[in-house]
Amino acid sequence: MKTAPSPAYKKVFWSAGFGWLFDAMDVGLLSFILVQLTTEWGLTPAEKGLLGTFTTAGMAIGAPLGGVLADRLGRRPIFLITLILFGAASFASAFSPGLAFMLACRLIMGIGLGAELPVASTLVNELAPPDKKGQAVVLLESFWAGGWMAAAILAYFVMPDYGWRAAVIVGSLPIAYAVLIRRTIPETRQPKLHPKVPLRSLFREHGRRTAVLWTVWFSIAFSYYGMFLWLPSVLVGKGFTTINSFKYVMLMTLAQLPGYFVAAWLVERWGRRPTLALFLAFTAVCAVFFGESTSTAALLTWGALLSFFNLGAWGALYAYTPENYPDEVRASGAGFASGFGRIGSAIAPYLVGVLVSRAYSYGAIFSLFAIVLGIGVVVLVLFGRETRATALEKASG
Repeated sequence: MKTAPSPAYKKVFWSAGFGWLFDAMDVGLLSFILVQLTTEWGLTPAEKGLLGTFTTAGMAIGAPLGGVLADRLGRRPIFLITLILFGAASFASAFSPGLAFMLACRLIMGIGLGAELPVASTLVNELAPPDKKGQAVVLLESFWAGGWMAAAILAYFVMPDYGWRAAVIVGSLPIAYAVLIRRTIPETRQPKLHPKVPLRSLFREHGRRTAVLWTVWFSIAFSYYGMFLWLPSVLVGKGFTTINSFKYVMLMTLAQLPGYFVAAWLVERWGRRPTLALFLAFTAVCAVFFGESTSTAALLTWGALLSFFNLGAWGALYAYTPENYPDEVRASGAGFASGFGRIGSAIAPYLVGVLVSRAYSYGAIFSLFAIVLGIGVVVLVLFGRETRATALEKASG
């Protein structure tokens, strides 16, 4: 029996979606800013990697913290506060006088973003119609692609004439709108007056699924932030001009949306686990071919396919993660899994900078990402559980 979406779900979906879009726009801008900061501040490859690492290190702190607080204090206040924290730090970063101040801003932004994302996906999962839970969360993730497209457009049309600071200011201002529309969203989890620490439960009662999720989260976060934060710089390193690299990344980003939509369709018809495994496996294949590409046609083709499969995998993972846990630890479970994954995303940008400075080829670097993704696929296929049946049982109950 199909259930119509409630007004509360629609409000949460769109408020979460717009916030997600603005978050992604700012994260995406960082990949383009790195190209200009290299010249303006004379950054080394390792220092460029630190900017990505500080952002994702903050996310590693924020994700489990946000999940625990959402289970203890309720989803709504954490959903609102984390976006305010992210937006304020994002705006402040536009006035950075040097690397140290920018690193501090990126760390705070990461804490806010890391805490927000698992809470947003949990809220949407809890309010979505039971027969559409997986699809709803994947479609929520598709706003991330919209944010990256907006970042690419800002980079291509604003940064060459007005600089990176103007692009960051423009990108951070719309977050105020998302804050306003979140003030009236409903609560789905009442505060717990005497909360227990959920981490023990995640391992004692749900140990196998926690280990699987942490492995998969690490593999996808490590590869995504290592590849995509460096994408414009990789193209410049392969001999393209700055403006052309921005244009080509913008074209590659267009493939993210159909990746989300295909994943949204498959998670409800085929299942969460097989969809996630398929998209991760093809991401690994595309990473190898993209790293070895030299011609414009090959880079655009494999870059677009990389965007398609990697972002589709993210959507499937966000749908899959909260369904592995019961209500009382759902946000915590999603937050800790995301937080562990952010360890990988903190390592990868800096590691790429180190490897580039030591003259490793992009083919070798992207092959490393493929290997890590392959490990995630094997663990998921051998030890993961399918959660689609649980959602269908709730729909017919």
